[in-house]
Amino acid sequence: MANQAWAPVFLATALSSAGVMAADLQARTVAAFDRYVTLTESRLQKDPAFLWIDSLTDARRGPIREQLRRKEMAIEQLKTKDGARDIDVPDGLIHHWIGTAFVENATIEQALTILQNYDQHQQIYAPTVAGSKLLSRKDDRFHFFLRFSMKKVITVVVNSEHDARFFRPVPNRAEGWIASTRIAEVENPGTPEEREKAVGHDGGYLWRLNTYWRLLARDGGVYIQCESVSLTRGIPFGLGWAVGPFVTSIPRESLTFTLERTRQQLEKSRG
Repeated sequence: MANQAWAPVFLATALSSAGVMAADLQARTVAAFDRYVTLTESRLQKDPAFLWIDSLTDARRGPIREQLRRKEMAIEQLKTKDGARDIDVPDGLIHHWIGTAFVENATIEQALTILQNYDQHQQIYAPTVAGSKLLSRKDDRFHFFLRFSMKKVITVVVNSEHDARFFRPVPNRAEGWIASTRIAEVENPGTPEEREKAVGHDGGYLWRLNTYWRLLARDGGVYIQCESVSLTRGIPFGLGWAVGPFVTSIPRESLTFTLERTRQQLEKSRG
């Protein structure tokens, strides 16, 4: 009984410790992430398969296409290597996921309208996106703001800005490459004491985020592919139960949520 009585106090204390335990983003961590991104983007530019599923063997590709036809998604973890070597990320972790969905009778134009409607992302992708705003646009280049709210044991809110470039090389294909330009964790969000922590000196739950969208019109609809590469802190000793979910499950869950909401919105707009 005594242990049970102390449990809430211990939990509150541990959560408080996890919240104030800052992590400094090091230059060598950023350099490793930038190297990872450079190699990933090089693969995207050179890969003959526009969609990830088209690079799979026939034995894998067939079942996945049937899965997509059933309005399910295909999610897979990826890893970019430097030749045959893993890329070491000192004081940080890189999370690399790819997901694909399919919407029958939809068009690329409808999908692009959703992805580029940054003023409405706080409605489309709520509650993960708690705020959104288009800051500037020039042709197919966008600069926009997103406020993310992530909850897993503890709740973390970050303000972020991103640059997006969209390409339409041929009529049945489109791409969107998006990179974060600023990410700041928010302390006491939604209260009079709200403030941003110093960039790169915070909980380390999200330091960088790159996403690569690919749209392909085929098979009577549109394939939507989203590949995400994010950077977080490592897992501190003794706080894996609090920090661990953010740096292990959140990246996959965020991609799955974003892709599913995009698919649902596209199904509505196609009518």
